[in-house]
Amino acid sequence: MQPDPDRPPLAPPPLLGRVAAGDAVATRECIERYGGLVWSIARRFDMTDAEDAVQEIFLDLWKSSARFDPAIASETAFVAMIARRRLIDRRRMRRRRPTTEQLPEVPTHVDPGASPALCAEASQAARALDALRPEQRQVLVLSTCHGMSHGEIAAQTGMPLGTVKAHARRGLLSIRAALSGVDQGDLP
Repeated sequence: MQPDPDRPPLAPPPLLGRVAAGDAVATRECIERYGGLVWSIARRFDMTDAEDAVQEIFLDLWKSSARFDPAIASETAFVAMIARRRLIDRRRMRRRRPTTEQLPEVPTHVDPGASPALCAEASQAARALDALRPEQRQVLVLSTCHGMSHGEIAAQTGMPLGTVKAHARRGLLSIRAALSGVDQGDLP
């Protein structure tokens, strides 16, 4: 069958429609086509963490690609709108987050009247704390030494609340095991 010369050729389906359908090739094409646009918008909004912002924008774009309607706007306008909204959200979140000052890792004061047994146990606990994974140690220090709640720790560190709770639990279990001499493989 010969193509009709009076009829315009069919346009390929919109790129975002293919992304919404899960087409991996379309996803790569989307990054190549709109990466420069998204990067330039992110750099104009915030120079400090533009790379993180671009990643978030593309994740949001994958999630929102099914909402694209070529009758309402072009793909470029849709991508720019998603980028702008995500960047505004990031700016608002940063403004709501209180500024924090760097806290010392562990308080440095020692009670001179403490008994030798208590000092030995404190030294053993400090060694157990030092043996933890860095994120577990950070959560426990912020919680026990600085009196922060799990929610406050999550806000300060940027970790999800559930992750903060898991680090606290696992860290405490490891310290308890070290203080009691139990093999950590025996813990729940």
